[in-house]
Amino acid sequence: MGGPHRPRHGPSPSQRLEDFVTAGFRVLTVITPDKRQLRAGVWDLPDGTQPRAICVLLNGLTEFLEKYGEVADELRARGFIVASLDWRGQGASERSRSSNRASHVNSFEEYDHDIAALMVQIVEPMQRTHETPLPVFAIGHSMGAHILLRFLHDHPRRFTAATLISPMIAFHTGNYSPQVTRMLTYAFNLRKPSTRFIFGVEERDPLHLAFSENRVTTDEARFERTRGFLKAQPYLRVFGPTFGWLGAAYRSLDRMARRGFAEDIAAPILVVGAGNDRVVHTQVVREFAKRLPDARYVEIEGAEHEILMEKDSIRAQLWAEFDAFMDTQLNAPTGFAAARTPLF
Repeated sequence: MGGPHRPRHGPSPSQRLEDFVTAGFRVLTVITPDKRQLRAGVWDLPDGTQPRAICVLLNGLTEFLEKYGEVADELRARGFIVASLDWRGQGASERSRSSNRASHVNSFEEYDHDIAALMVQIVEPMQRTHETPLPVFAIGHSMGAHILLRFLHDHPRRFTAATLISPMIAFHTGNYSPQVTRMLTYAFNLRKPSTRFIFGVEERDPLHLAFSENRVTTDEARFERTRGFLKAQPYLRVFGPTFGWLGAAYRSLDRMARRGFAEDIAAPILVVGAGNDRVVHTQVVREFAKRLPDARYVEIEGAEHEILMEKDSIRAQLWAEFDAFMDTQLNAPTGFAAARTPLF
């Protein structure tokens, strides 16, 4: 695979972000243990406002900070400082030259490095600036929820609570059966992790994808807003994953499916499934939630995969569940600061 690549075709992220995000936003950089440079961001509260907690917001495959400005504002209105990042290979974070428009990793351990860097270099220093360390909780969507589950398992008590939205526990495989998809993935990765796009992805440039062709939201205005970000900053876009990424995903999914993985996660968790999800298998998500020791599962009827980008009526149901969950968790005794394991 080629060497590191930082998107340079276009204005710098720090300049263009001002066009799209609200006051209180700071663009930051974190360096991972394997020396990748990632774009991160923090949405601060207004001066003089006492924060309730810090929210670590983890987006999904191919996504980027700008897309979550509205969500960050809604969290700020609830009294939360928000920290987020662009995963390696997407947004304005470092990419490999051989997969510039593709999501590619050799192993999901690479994403573990990303979240560790965000926690060590941004979140935990912010937490320590307060006389009483602030609680830290996380929201993960899709792949972000998957990576969050890995973190919750491997580093107990780092988070007070977590919300998983349409978590990537198992995914739909389109025109191919799951068995054929696995077989093809194995074949393409036989010698080394493949940087070839999975079938059909290369033709799905998000700049030209029509609303009628999308499978993730029924809200046209939010869909077009996201596409507007990409039109203004085309270097942010990613078409989709490689067979190498898919092989890494299957290995991580197999780990989660083993008895003992979910059962060892002690954190209180709200799991939100989308009733009409065409990206991940909601039924498998529902069954996985039953294995978690301290979880509440909610399914939102009529929702497509990106619930946070859905119509207001659907999003309102998610926020109502989230508010009730967080009110309970922030008022409960917590051991989030105890028994920490080193991140790197």
